[in-house]
Amino acid sequence: MTDTHVTKRPLTLLGLGGMGTALARAWLAAGHPVTVWNRTAAKAGALTPHGARVAADPAAAVAANGLVVLCLLDDASIAAVLDGVDLTGKDLVNLTTGTPAEGRARARWAEERGARFVDAGIMGTPTMIDTPGSGAYVFYSGSRALFEAHREVLEVPAAARFVGADPGHAALHDVALLSAMTGLFAGISHAYALIEGEDIAPGDLSPLLSEWLGAMGFFVGNAAERLTSRDFTTGVVSNLAMQVAASGTLLRTAADQGVSTELISPYLDLMRERLEADPARHGAEDTVGAITLLRRGAA
Repeated sequence: MTDTHVTKRPLTLLGLGGMGTALARAWLAAGHPVTVWNRTAAKAGALTPHGARVAADPAAAVAANGLVVLCLLDDASIAAVLDGVDLTGKDLVNLTTGTPAEGRARARWAEERGARFVDAGIMGTPTMIDTPGSGAYVFYSGSRALFEAHREVLEVPAAARFVGADPGHAALHDVALLSAMTGLFAGISHAYALIEGEDIAPGDLSPLLSEWLGAMGFFVGNAAERLTSRDFTTGVVSNLAMQVAASGTLLRTAADQGVSTELISPYLDLMRERLEADPARHGAEDTVGAITLLRRGAA
């Protein structure tokens, strides 16, 4: 994704794990002067042939440039690494994986120290960074002024998507997408477990799974529309009562195949709970209504 027209602005990068190293290489390849620091010095030294400047400690690294990118192990690492470091006037971009609450708290922490702050969530793996067509991008939230000031630099490793002034929203978008991916992977894993030991090759099921899951992609938009309108009944084809009744087939088949239902039972149980709470009211609904049960205890 290197762009030769981007102004070659200098930046500091703290943290050179797999993702941090990939980011550093992308910025260096694009011609940006990059100062790096890592707790394991050898990882920083490995980038010097590519033009990186290695700082002796976090304070020196932060002092070197106005733009400071954090790609550390976790949120606690940020406080530990930057303890006592002067952040006055700095622009902090936090690419460390964290929660929405951590992003908001870290924004307040940065502002108390005289710095601007944006939190981020990387949608991609290290191998996808600076790889044309990989689909990698990064969510950013927090200071819009900071984001716009450094947008061109931030877009070098991967596309950038600003999702609001709330510093927690980048992590929230990140975790929402990863949570959906986790559920998808769970269903796929269950499907492959069902055919284990049968005369069905995983490679034969694979294209069928891909095709079917693609066809079911309509659920994403349908759920968004129904959650917005709170109309769970108009235009429903396979209602909740029908889905709950059919779920017995899934459970019995798993039992017959000797496969645990631990990956799919929670969702089936949620649908059943929604139905049993008021069969007359919820039976004709779309299954989307079950989502409302997940907000247990929410204010």
